[in-house]
Amino acid sequence: MEKYRAIPQGFMTVGELAKKMNTTVRTLQYYDKEGLLSPSAESEGGRRLYADKDIILLHQIQSLKYLGFSLDDIKNRLVSLETPAEVAAALTEQAAAVSEKIAILSEVLQAIEKLRAETLQMQTVDFRKYADIVVNLQLKNEFYGLIKHLNSDMLDHLRNRFDMESGTALMNTINRLLDEMIELQDNGVPPQGEQGQAVAKAWWDLVTEFTGGDMSVLPQLLNFAEDADSINKSFGEKWQAAEGFLHQALAKYFEELGVNPFEGVKQ
Repeated sequence: MEKYRAIPQGFMTVGELAKKMNTTVRTLQYYDKEGLLSPSAESEGGRRLYADKDIILLHQIQSLKYLGFSLDDIKNRLVSLETPAEVAAALTEQAAAVSEKIAILSEVLQAIEKLRAETLQMQTVDFRKYADIVVNLQLKNEFYGLIKHLNSDMLDHLRNRFDMESGTALMNTINRLLDEMIELQDNGVPPQGEQGQAVAKAWWDLVTEFTGGDMSVLPQLLNFAEDADSINKSFGEKWQAAEGFLHQALAKYFEELGVNPFEGVKQ
């Protein structure tokens, strides 16, 4: 690197280059440190001096950064490309990466809007519930709206009994059983019959799994069922269509068992 006592014509300081190229001195110092853009010369006082060719290289770096390439890509991969086909392949790869980021950001934006709507419906600020809602939005669980209706005890119960995988499996089973009940009802199958009782048993086994045998959880489940339409419209419609069949099937099921699990449960 050449050294000059004064700044000769055709050179500029790091501050002048930063201003000319709409960047910062700190950025240019970082590029120098990383070996991306080193000054062409230096004054005797230690000032970095840049020439026109450095402006051209900086312009290339800025352009590639705008396209989303990392500094590591620019330094170690792109500069070694020799043919138009190689450049085109790198751009195709970058386009796919950008498209993926756009899709992710689009989902994040939707999650933000949904969480915003949920927070406005909640009566208090509760970041634990916010976190639960975000997790369910990440899982694309359509029942994320249920969370705002549950108290802390119920949410603690759910966190202790279910992880993401088992919780999703539970909701899928609930939907499947509701679909099955609607189909049986549409086909004129009696809830007291063999098929109806099989569904009733499967449903009650699911309730038992959900509660862990703690019947004190039942009141909130009943409240959830009554308010299903406001929590999730499609689920609410499905619940209303299957509710009559389920009640009759469970009544017969409990009669055969000789027990009434709802006895003494305060709603």
